[in-house]
Amino acid sequence: MANKTNNKVAKDVKKNSKDKKSFMKGFRGELKKVIWPTPKQLLSNTIAVVTIVAIITVIVLVLDLGFKALNDQGINRLRTVVTNETENNVIEDNSTSENNTQDNSVDQNTAQENTTTETPTNDTTTENVTENVNE
Repeated sequence: MANKTNNKVAKDVKKNSKDKKSFMKGFRGELKKVIWPTPKQLLSNTIAVVTIVAIITVIVLVLDLGFKALNDQGINRLRTVVTNETENNVIEDNSTSENNTQDNSVDQNTAQENTTTETPTNDTTTENVTENVNE
């Protein structure tokens, strides 16, 4: 039985070495079919690739700088608009709050005058009027 397994292993090794040899033969055959560029073609193709890369780099650089400049101008304009609106809102809020405080003081004076002119009929209504005025 051991003899059979040894024969099988030996056959597998031979088969693998044949596969490797045939692969290398096929690989060499394919490399012979390849048409390699001449040094002149290689140089011209390399120059073409480098030139195209340089042109695209310049285009991207110009676009990047242009968009950056537009972005900076847009942000500066937005800042000035927001700053102006904020200042206007603060001024409006201050004037509105001053008007509200003046209106509140007038309303309180009117409320006090109204409570002093009322004549209470009993003690519980006097307490209610006094509490309303204090609130």
